[in-house]
Amino acid sequence: MKILLVGSGGREHALALGLTADPITTELHCAPGNPGIAEIATLHQVAVDDNAGLVALAKRLSIELVVIGPELPLVNGLADLLREQGIATFGPSQAAAQLEGSKDFAKKVMSDAGVPTARSRTCQTQNEIEKALDLFGAPYVVKDDGLAAGKGVVVTSDRTEALSHALQCKRVVIEEFLNGPEISLFGISDGRNVIPMQPAQDFKRAYNNDEGPNTGGMGAYSPLPWAPDDIVDDTYTQVLAPVIAEMAARGTPFVGLLYAGLALTDHGLRVIEFNARFGDPETQVLIPLLKTPLASLLYKAATNSLDDVALQWRDGAAVTVVLAAKGYPTSPETGGVISHIPTMQEVQIFHSGTKNLDGALCASGGRVMTVTGIGEDLTEARDRAYRAISQVSLEGSFFRSDIALNASVAEKGN
Repeated sequence: MKILLVGSGGREHALALGLTADPITTELHCAPGNPGIAEIATLHQVAVDDNAGLVALAKRLSIELVVIGPELPLVNGLADLLREQGIATFGPSQAAAQLEGSKDFAKKVMSDAGVPTARSRTCQTQNEIEKALDLFGAPYVVKDDGLAAGKGVVVTSDRTEALSHALQCKRVVIEEFLNGPEISLFGISDGRNVIPMQPAQDFKRAYNNDEGPNTGGMGAYSPLPWAPDDIVDDTYTQVLAPVIAEMAARGTPFVGLLYAGLALTDHGLRVIEFNARFGDPETQVLIPLLKTPLASLLYKAATNSLDDVALQWRDGAAVTVVLAAKGYPTSPETGGVISHIPTMQEVQIFHSGTKNLDGALCASGGRVMTVTGIGEDLTEARDRAYRAISQVSLEGSFFRSDIALNASVAEKGN
């Protein structure tokens, strides 16, 4: 099967490895890709926001399946254009991608589907914003209604900061703070069925002990030894299945990956947010643990054929740690030379913000790469990830040293 993967980050690199490992894949192409993906796929320099160029590329290559990685082309309607050409596509339509493209839309869908989530208000004026901030109180949770490249959410106890962020948004969703551990749980859907993956947890803050500014994610791990035994079943019953049914009932079936960000509160499961695609960096721990052939799975989802499919998982655990450029996330420095990338057993390295420049591998973004260790348990997986990432050389770069630490300690205590 000829497959085109759209995107250029660590998530896409992980997906590329999973797709090439499936014997059904005969050719893997990626647009635009990165130097890591180039080692296993043919790259094409077509931007993720170039709908016409991507459709033309898929047609020229006689692509049989397109897998869309990032949110921007989904919200821009790329999946609709590909399906109009008869090309099987893993990724929701423009209408269905509004689950990520609009926080307000997602809230309305959850309300209609009976999905538990935080109480909220959607605001457009300063008066509405101030009333909502007063209603819910601190900590304040302020979300830009639209796509904001991972910078649209502010959680703060500083009312001035919350108000300032809200006033910068054309439309903003302000909601109550949800206390409790957060997890990510993905569902793969063909528009009728949805199959939950195993849960993962990511780390949003830049520095150890969950300090510093929010980022796109500094690491992740899976499985979660501390999570309730019924977390997957509960999320399927309370969240994934109702949302997929509601989207179908609206005439906009969701085909692709539904990412549910969840809080395990004292009052039960609550949805923090939805994304309409694989999450980064959670994908970098889930794909290495997935035994089910990935290309076959995503093709079945893209062709309304997920009936009676059950996922199989590798025993053990995976931990991924992000190597970030100096100054990330506010003002990352790019152009630095990356060297001493190790090759180690049970370690996978995924390029995120890298490029080849004058024969050298250089940083081109804030999150430069993710290093995933795989082991029999979280302790072994952590050890492998940290041994590997500590060998990578990039001036001024940094990484958190506490990814999955508490879970690993708890695991050993059991």
